[in-house]
Amino acid sequence: MRRSSWWRRHQQRLTPWLFLAPGLACFTVYVLWPIGQSMLISLYQWDGLSPKVWVGLENYIELLDDEEFYVALWNNLRWLIGFMLAVPVGLALALFLNQSVFGIRLIKSLFFFPFVISQIVIGLIFTWFYEPNLGVLAPVLGWAGLDGWAVLADEEWATYGIIVAGLYPQIAYCMILYLTGLNNVSTDQIEAGRLDGARGWSLFWNIILPQLRPATFIAVVVTVIGALRSFDMIAIMTQGGPWGSTNVLAYFMFEQALSEYGYRMGYGSAIATVLFTIMLVYILFFIYRMYRDERRGL
Repeated sequence: MRRSSWWRRHQQRLTPWLFLAPGLACFTVYVLWPIGQSMLISLYQWDGLSPKVWVGLENYIELLDDEEFYVALWNNLRWLIGFMLAVPVGLALALFLNQSVFGIRLIKSLFFFPFVISQIVIGLIFTWFYEPNLGVLAPVLGWAGLDGWAVLADEEWATYGIIVAGLYPQIAYCMILYLTGLNNVSTDQIEAGRLDGARGWSLFWNIILPQLRPATFIAVVVTVIGALRSFDMIAIMTQGGPWGSTNVLAYFMFEQALSEYGYRMGYGSAIATVLFTIMLVYILFFIYRMYRDERRGL
């Protein structure tokens, strides 16, 4: 009996890797390699043009004593907490729009509109909204006894003002995810629940929401990553001000590495490495949850 060739014996195992090879190559060249280079640069003192000077962990030691770093880290945490509002609000909007009534498509498109607008445009629009004298919110603030309150110039409230602007498109994205998930909800299970006496909140919590778990998973992952890598809104609305009070790690990295503040590539790379490590912890956690759920499904 003729022995089968090596390829025939390993074809089933090797074929998926052959299809994945181009993607893995691009991922290695354009993602893994730059990450490794950034981590390596964080061990040097470098302005981008002069020869690199090895400093080891000095950039990280300096980072631990930098008050601006802790302000940026705290602001990232506030972004993370505030951004999570996009998930329940997006779900509520999706439930409201998941109806078969006249004109609902037009209303859906209006709610979808923020998602297709550039965040730079949204940042500019909200900057005009917050203008203390001529902004859209100025009359509302006047009725509340806050005449002339410049939200973006207030150290305590400027970050929250930017978070609200960032929530505008993020809510639209979560809404789209949940609308897609609602289209896949089993009507048979809903009818069975109604026959068993489930109504209102009980029907939603026990039958509809569990079927929306994949959409919830994606919404939470994207929202967490979006909160941690927030940059556009800060760059457009406050540039980290007033007095650095709205800085986040991504913009702090830009200031230190690429702006007129010093071209400190090594120090900026150290900030980028810390931010990447924080994001990696979240990403690995969510990947583990997804892998565990798939194993249970098998």
